[in-house]
Amino acid sequence: MIKLNALQKGDQVAIIAPAGPPDKEHLSQGIKVLEKMGLEVVIGRHVYDVEEDSAALNEKRLADLHDAFRNPAIKAIFCANGGYGTAKLAPKIDYELIRNNPKIFWGYSDITYLLHAIQNFGDLVTFHGPMVASDLNDEQRTEGSESSFLPLFTGESLIYDSGKSPLTTFVEGTGEGRLVGGNLSLLISAMGTPYQVNADGAILLIEEVAEPAFRIDLMLAQLKQAGLFDTVEGVVLGNFQADPEESVKIRKVLQDFFADVSFPVVENFQIGHCQPNYGVPLGVNAKLTTSPSRLEVASGVKKLRN
Repeated sequence: MIKLNALQKGDQVAIIAPAGPPDKEHLSQGIKVLEKMGLEVVIGRHVYDVEEDSAALNEKRLADLHDAFRNPAIKAIFCANGGYGTAKLAPKIDYELIRNNPKIFWGYSDITYLLHAIQNFGDLVTFHGPMVASDLNDEQRTEGSESSFLPLFTGESLIYDSGKSPLTTFVEGTGEGRLVGGNLSLLISAMGTPYQVNADGAILLIEEVAEPAFRIDLMLAQLKQAGLFDTVEGVVLGNFQADPEESVKIRKVLQDFFADVSFPVVENFQIGHCQPNYGVPLGVNAKLTTSPSRLEVASGVKKLRN
């Protein structure tokens, strides 16, 4: 997997919206956060576009993605927010362009589809992390979410333990492999396509938002029957963002589903649709342990030498 150089103050970064237009005020607030980090922000031409013709809109969103990768001045691409529709972009992406012009690519939720499409065909480390409009706005932003961008500058590895959130072990053990995964619904939608996650020998991250327990159960069963859990080395359960009553049901589903597996499973990582939303690189080596519960993730960028 290709790793990019760490960011430096003064670098140009692009914001695109491949899954839907952001709230303008929220995006403006998020941009100020990036500028405070010392970055120069360039907004894609079609970030706010809304059209009845979905085909034309998809072409514009694709153009923004290609423009950002093509521009040699751009060092990173941050998605504005989630939404829907990125699966329709994946077959049209110029992956040769990406391989020849690799950039830091960052997002989550519906962007999960693109994170693994770009990995599969662009051989590029991607990043599952908080997005500019939906997570860095003044209403939602937390210090934890904002700090997730710091390793892009320092090249430091990530250590996630109970200091960030109280972690609970479902299944004891130790697992090591590439960190992959993201939103469960998007992992399901990619199954059987060239863009599905490659979880062979990997630590699999799963998060979700506002799905009832029976849907979580059904989706996990589909992944199991598709063989996705046959060769994983561990599972990291992120936030499932449900109301308290449904959360109890979801936790029971997760406990029952993973009760007899042979790999470690740990829950309650603040990754995904939550605040704070801790960003993690995908495609890099990770180690999951349970005594104590701890996730170590290698840096997603290369440190710059002095």
